Amino acid sequence: MLYRSILPSPIGPLTLIASDEGLVAILWPDDAPGRVRLADATTRDDHPVLVAAAGQLREYFAGTRTRFDLPLAPHGTAFQRDVWLALADIPFGETRSYAQIAHAVGRPTATRAVGAANGRNPLSIVAPCHRVVGANGALTGFAGGLAAKRFLLDHERHTSGAW
Repeated sequence: MLYRSILPSPIGPLTLIASDEGLVAILWPDDAPGRVRLADATTRDDHPVLVAAAGQLREYFAGTRTRFDLPLAPHGTAFQRDVWLALADIPFGETRSYAQIAHAVGRPTATRAVGAANGRNPLSIVAPCHRVVGANGALTGFAGGLAAKRFLLDHERHTSGAW
């Protein structure tokens, strides 16, 4: 069974989805239907995983949290999960290219597949796909939109003092 709650944030309301095993997804206000395929979720603001996720996301936006410590239970292929785990290794306030992530997961020629897995990342912000940029450093597509990606990167650079 899946549970849902809405978290107001500086980049719009985020829909948090959890199971009893962990956080399953963080969805954007205008998330494309089908980007993250999930069964229906019951609204339950008091679910412990959702309470913990909301608290840690509030700390992140307040600038007091740079790493998340939540049980995670995303749905995806083994390759996608490997990519999503690699995203969590990108240090706060830094970026990596798709090619660097491909190398990190041991598939150096799979840059496009990494891009596809990144685009299906259900755990935005927690598995920080916003920290992945083009080879030339340019901002590339993002499920929350490029304005949200820019906001998150600027927030992290400001918080980390990397300005």
